[in-house]
Amino acid sequence: MNKTIRRAAVFSLLLVLALLVRATWVQGYEGKALADDKYNRRKIIAQYAQPLGDIIVAGSPVTGSKRTEGSDLAYKRTYTDGELYAAVTGYSSQAYGSTQLEGIYSGVLDGTDTRLKSPLDALTRKQSEPGDVLTTIDPAVQKAAFEALGDKKGAAVAIDPRTGRILGMASTPSYDPSKISGTTDGDAWKRLSEDDKDRPMLNRALRQPLPPGSTFKLVVAAAALEDGLYASVDERTDSPDPYTLPHTRTVLENENKSAPCANATIRTALQYSCNNVFGKMAADLGQDKVRAMAEKFGFNDAEQDVPVRTAKSLYPSGMDAAQTALTGIGQFDVTATPLQIAMVSAALANDGVLESPHMVSEVVDSDGTTLRSYEDTGSRRIVSSGTAEQLRSAMVTVVEDGTGTNARIEGAEVGGKTGTAQHGTDNSGTPYAWFTAYAKSTGEEGKEVAVAVLVEDSGAARSEVSGNGLAAPIAQKMMKAALG
Repeated sequence: MNKTIRRAAVFSLLLVLALLVRATWVQGYEGKALADDKYNRRKIIAQYAQPLGDIIVAGSPVTGSKRTEGSDLAYKRTYTDGELYAAVTGYSSQAYGSTQLEGIYSGVLDGTDTRLKSPLDALTRKQSEPGDVLTTIDPAVQKAAFEALGDKKGAAVAIDPRTGRILGMASTPSYDPSKISGTTDGDAWKRLSEDDKDRPMLNRALRQPLPPGSTFKLVVAAAALEDGLYASVDERTDSPDPYTLPHTRTVLENENKSAPCANATIRTALQYSCNNVFGKMAADLGQDKVRAMAEKFGFNDAEQDVPVRTAKSLYPSGMDAAQTALTGIGQFDVTATPLQIAMVSAALANDGVLESPHMVSEVVDSDGTTLRSYEDTGSRRIVSSGTAEQLRSAMVTVVEDGTGTNARIEGAEVGGKTGTAQHGTDNSGTPYAWFTAYAKSTGEEGKEVAVAVLVEDSGAARSEVSGNGLAAPIAQKMMKAALG
């Protein structure tokens, strides 16, 4: 063989080897990437090739599947009581993707999760039967929250303090995910996502932090007791009324001008929601100590998952003394989601220990075998048992003889805190009405619940907006449903 032929043969062999390497690369590495690409039509065809698994509430599915016609996507998602459970399920849309539980567990629900595959499925590449997602939601609590919110813009959350199980989570106005589950629902999608200024697809319970107003006073009181600034909720504080913000001429007003807020105890200050007491308390503690307590409860945590990722509730930094005083009444740049405020009450109700909140108990395969359990999600101590007991006692005073009387439940121990938060530049908007509480049944059942309710807009006149008037009745109905 002469040199020219030999070189040509070697070159041809190298070309063949390069082609084999490239083919292996495309079929192996790039093939998987293409298969996983969200724009790969085969991927979405596989996702909707069979009836989807279900999201379960108290043993019954609140989702379903429907055979389609004239489409290569064989099935689409349906919802039972879609508006009632939208804040829990999210949506699964053939055109617009999936959110919340539908999105997080899409692989389990459509049968593509590798944990569902048997060895035979892996060999034959047969799509596995889908699994289910079991939630912690109590349908009675969910219904009570949704119906009590009614046509108001707002949100409500209920948690079992002993386990962290989320018993109810409602956000209004709501929407029916069935309306956007197909491929030809563009008009409905536009109305919900663009045209409706009330943003019904926003989960206000988890994803919209707003000024918490006086509900944040529980955090400040916890910081003062834990720090030793005051030894008891019944010790008189050093709190002049009126109180002028440090280094300013601005006077911090109290809503009730006749309330006994001058040098009031923490119990009395919570009972009458005395701004002067908690403004000065925050200034005396300093922003670092208040922030440290807020962060123990969960503020400033950007990775709070339930398992849906929540928006971060914020306690700010870099403030002066006057701004720190304003944070003491839940204003300035303090923001919180209803879930976060419910977590404050849950920790106090549970003797100072916060169980991680979660709304999924188990993820199972088609045979009911557990793929993942969320029953033990972890806990952390927030305040001492003594501090929690004292604050519960003061919260009971708020409900029995203070600003939260609309939350009373006969035969149950109920403690709470109202809040009315400023809204808009110079408080030009309608204030937000808040209420957070815990309730414990006195019977043998020993049931407990902690709640937070935010009414963002009720349509009521400004003078009629209050935590006790708007939010406490909603909380009362939720707690009553939870206690059974």
